[in-house]
Amino acid sequence: MYNLDFKADRSFDLIGIGRLCIDLNADQINRPMEETYSFTKYVGGSPINIAIGSARLGLKTGFIGKVSNDQMGRFIAKYLQDSNIDTSEISIDQTGAVTGLTFTEIKSPEECSILMYRNNVADLKLATTEVSEDYIKNTKVLLVSGTALAASPSREAVFLALDYARKHGVVVVFDLDYRPYTWTSAQETAIYYNLAAEKSDVIIGTREEFDMMEQFESYHKDDLRTAQKWFGYHAEIVVIKHGANGSFAYAKDGSSYQGIAFKTKVLKTFGAGDSYASAFIYGLLNNWDIPRAMEYGSASAAIVISKHSSSDAMPTVGEIDNFLKEAVALK
Repeated sequence: MYNLDFKADRSFDLIGIGRLCIDLNADQINRPMEETYSFTKYVGGSPINIAIGSARLGLKTGFIGKVSNDQMGRFIAKYLQDSNIDTSEISIDQTGAVTGLTFTEIKSPEECSILMYRNNVADLKLATTEVSEDYIKNTKVLLVSGTALAASPSREAVFLALDYARKHGVVVVFDLDYRPYTWTSAQETAIYYNLAAEKSDVIIGTREEFDMMEQFESYHKDDLRTAQKWFGYHAEIVVIKHGANGSFAYAKDGSSYQGIAFKTKVLKTFGAGDSYASAFIYGLLNNWDIPRAMEYGSASAAIVISKHSSSDAMPTVGEIDNFLKEAVALK
């Protein structure tokens, strides 16, 4: 059994930190972006999607970040407020920075891609002075994602948040969320990802993301050795995702589990990881065993990839429970 100490006396279940952007998902599907003429706007970014998913499941959720001082920034802030996410620690940029944009291409259920604009974005302007120790010490979980480490001052702000979390017994969940085009080099990425992972209790990522982190190691593509490395630091659980082949979770006590990927009518592939993470964390916070938390995460992912949005599609507890009942009935 894993050993995560969720402090019962905290005001928040989960606080996220990092990327706040806009997703522009193609309205014309089954065609390349060159032939796409309209898009639907959603709030996006891996950590905020996970926070939205957590709030949708009934968790008390907050966020630390920075938005642009314009219509897009106000759109994001209002959406989060309407989603029952505390925005008291979301700052407004005053330097003229803009909101990051992510255009999504849906060529087929198996072939989706994104085109991301991340120059001079507000979320990477988050400074250490805008990270409150009092805010972080009042949560059970701090959620960190890798994209916030891509540039200063956001990088330093995240590491300060990690220090506050460790100081106050906050469980740290690190969702790797590797986006190569926001980094100078893969080597730089690996260094900062490893430093963040060393301070984390739960690490979630794809096999490819862990491969990037292990580029300086003598071994590669070995899930068990990957997990064992992080058990030497603070990690209690390491989850390694293998796409359609499901996910594998390793606990510090030596136990390991394989999670299935539910069959569903797939519209697009993006959003699956964020929805998985929110439901998996929900399970851990409810002291479920790892297989049950993984099943809940997989069900949530199956729901989201069948819909056009990521953030808007994050399911409720009732929707996941109904999905699982139907999945059992079809067996």
